[in-house]
Amino acid sequence: MADEHGAGDAFRNRCTNAAPALQSFIHHSIERISLDESNEDRKDNTLDVWLIAPWSNGEPRMPDLVISLANLYSVRPWEPDLCPSFIDGISLVHLPKLPSPWPAGAADRLDRTEELPELVWLRIPGPLEVDAVAAILTIYQEQDYDAAPVLR
Repeated sequence: MADEHGAGDAFRNRCTNAAPALQSFIHHSIERISLDESNEDRKDNTLDVWLIAPWSNGEPRMPDLVISLANLYSVRPWEPDLCPSFIDGISLVHLPKLPSPWPAGAADRLDRTEELPELVWLRIPGPLEVDAVAAILTIYQEQDYDAAPVLR
């Protein structure tokens, strides 16, 4: 039998644990943003944000982190011509289902109903603002292969 309380806490825990981890990427830049809203059913709509560290020795780097949101409920438009763009901060906030209250600032984002699932709210302020609410969060972090031990 599935643990009903544990399953319900998994998404909240993912958001809560990812939020402080993202703070180490504040000095990065948004390299690219990809938005796919091609499906009328929000289930397949996605937003991907690639964050990259500042260049070192003039050499471009691979993305250090990709934040992927799916099942989008809200995306505020941005100026795609601003990429790459430095970021001023990163905020990732868990938005629980009713009857639990949402944090300040989030209450006006969507019309809340009983059918609305728990969500995540991503905000990245800077010259290029990212502001999106979604039901699925995935974070991909680049492995530091240079620092990894040599395999023999």
